[in-house]
Amino acid sequence: MRIIVSPSRIEPAKVPVYNLDGNVVSEVVLPPVFSLTVRNDVIRRAFLSVLTARIQPKGRDELAGKRRVGESWGINYSVARVPRLDNGRAVFVPQARGGRLAFPPTTRRGIYERVNKKEKLLALASALAATSDVDLVKRRGHKFSVGTLPLVTVDDLENIDKTSTLKKTLQLLKVWEDVVRAYEGIKIRAGKGKMRGRRYVEPKSILIVVSSNKAPVIRAGRALPGVDVVSVDLLGVMHLAPGGHPGRLMIITSGALAKLGEKFRVVPA
Repeated sequence: MRIIVSPSRIEPAKVPVYNLDGNVVSEVVLPPVFSLTVRNDVIRRAFLSVLTARIQPKGRDELAGKRRVGESWGINYSVARVPRLDNGRAVFVPQARGGRLAFPPTTRRGIYERVNKKEKLLALASALAATSDVDLVKRRGHKFSVGTLPLVTVDDLENIDKTSTLKKTLQLLKVWEDVVRAYEGIKIRAGKGKMRGRRYVEPKSILIVVSSNKAPVIRAGRALPGVDVVSVDLLGVMHLAPGGHPGRLMIITSGALAKLGEKFRVVPA
């Protein structure tokens, strides 16, 4: 995919590559997509587009409240001139019991916010660039003890198949405190959503990006609160900017970073 924009940095940044013990083994140059200017407005529009696309359209039967045959009695009966049955009960009108709704919900209502494909692509690239901004990630509330972002690791991270092993790795990479923050932030939802299968609200924590959707670490990371593990091919704005707020703490493997560089090709404007 090609993106024609003006990068915010002329020289691509270099970040260290960590092994599973938390030691630096090499350096890698970030793809140019991480040098783009963060566009909060575009990211927000793309997030709302994805969010509203999930909403199920809701409507009403067109004849709801209109199946009772009534006729106005006219004047001089000391009653309102609304359709009535022979027994005097009002029907059909919105203010009558069992009558129609004045403005019922309709499936023709425009709920889904549509965004151009190029704008969605720019939003995804901009959200990726936000993950390399340390100040922006800290402002979002994440806790970590590394100096450069995103956190690039060796490909051995994808082969971790146990949650306990992944926990030890995150501790050695000095990002485990962000998982603890998410665990302590779990709370019971306010409102009736708690009775509809949405009882708990869980903050978002680390995003782990791998090169394949069959990596064992995807299963290992499911039990950790707030942690999402996703492949490069399925990466979206909902992962990089939950709630429409960019700057998520991201861990990416070397193989996934290489695929990301091939997927996004920045052309200066």
